[in-house]
Amino acid sequence: MDVTISYAVADYATLKIQLLNWASRFNSCCFLDNHLYHSPWQQQECLLAAGLVDSITAPAGRALHDLQAFLDRHAGRWIFGHLGFGLQAEIEGVDNQPAATPGFADLFFFVPRYVIKCNDHELVLIGDDEAELRSAWQEICGQPGHAPAEAARQITYRPLLSRDAYCGVIRQLQDHIRRGDCYEINFCQEFVAEEVVLHPVHTYLRLSQLSPNPFSCFYRQEQAYLACASPERYLMRSGTRVISQPIKGTAARDPGNMARDDAQRQLLRNSAKDQRENVMVVDLVRNDLSKVCRQGSVRVEELFGIYTYPQVHQMISTVAGEVDPSVRFTDLVRATFPMGSMTGAPKRRVLELIKAYEVSPRGLFSGSVGYLDPSGNFDFNVVIRSLVYQAEIRRLSFHVGSGITWYSQPEMEYEECLWKAAAIEKVLQG
Repeated sequence: MDVTISYAVADYATLKIQLLNWASRFNSCCFLDNHLYHSPWQQQECLLAAGLVDSITAPAGRALHDLQAFLDRHAGRWIFGHLGFGLQAEIEGVDNQPAATPGFADLFFFVPRYVIKCNDHELVLIGDDEAELRSAWQEICGQPGHAPAEAARQITYRPLLSRDAYCGVIRQLQDHIRRGDCYEINFCQEFVAEEVVLHPVHTYLRLSQLSPNPFSCFYRQEQAYLACASPERYLMRSGTRVISQPIKGTAARDPGNMARDDAQRQLLRNSAKDQRENVMVVDLVRNDLSKVCRQGSVRVEELFGIYTYPQVHQMISTVAGEVDPSVRFTDLVRATFPMGSMTGAPKRRVLELIKAYEVSPRGLFSGSVGYLDPSGNFDFNVVIRSLVYQAEIRRLSFHVGSGITWYSQPEMEYEECLWKAAAIEKVLQG
């Protein structure tokens, strides 16, 4: 991909909708949106991949080995894709959960036909043929600058665990904690709606309207769609520097009452429970990065940072390290995936407990979507706050979860799950 064409951008909001409307017709597309958040680690405001030149789909087993061969074969190209939670069976050696329903593979990466970058009010199209890029730009400009029309609907979803069953599992997990099997475990449950017909782009835009977050993503692999409003970075590489930013600690916002909203923020900042959970995952990330980073280079750059988003306040820490140029993407994935914020500690044991107690596979939830650029730099999110739509079987689902410790109260943890589900329900009512 050595042909580029640039255009000025006057209206990001309209352009992003036009890009989505255009890209969603391709069987493979990935739209990554920073939603104008600014941070020292920001890479791109908006990045779109559409069309398929080549791809790799692989179940856990030899997936990372095959992926590295794919990356080597396409060195110097833009590559997009995902790591599903099921990949942990290959990395950590814990037998996978029962097979998921049709949808996202454990691993899928593709070389796109088109790449589009938006930064500093400039759009850059990247591809192999100038005439093809100019034609694509004309197609994009001809797309409507509004969400696709969708009939009013009422989608009814159901949890796969009842309140009593959920609370019973939490108590059993706390027994494991009491026995010293683990310190903390991220336990998740799935909510499902069936016989659903919807427009995936409309759903993603509704989610982004209600909850614009810096690692948002619209992603399509054949008939599986992801609408993601994630605030969390899994792993980023820039040159020899790698960064992970785990989240542990959430407080609901009250933007209509600034005094109460600030009080919520301060409660989170000073919460001993959230700090305990956060420092556990920070230690886990430090240990993971130390497997591949230069000795003594792993540092906690920020501990217990409080960040405010439209729906919630979050406690986020930043861990960074230095790697040798010879360290490959798959080396970093083997050392760090699945991310500690979505497992708990110690990782291997909690993965065994997740397999034993969660009643459905996580699929792409708790996995990661992102890209590698032609220089080998990359940025990947954590797939949370997300809806998965499997158009082929008309199934819509989402997972919610929380970090369970000895101090957790099962009933309150269940209420937190319902609160998180209610945020998704607003999208479904749109």
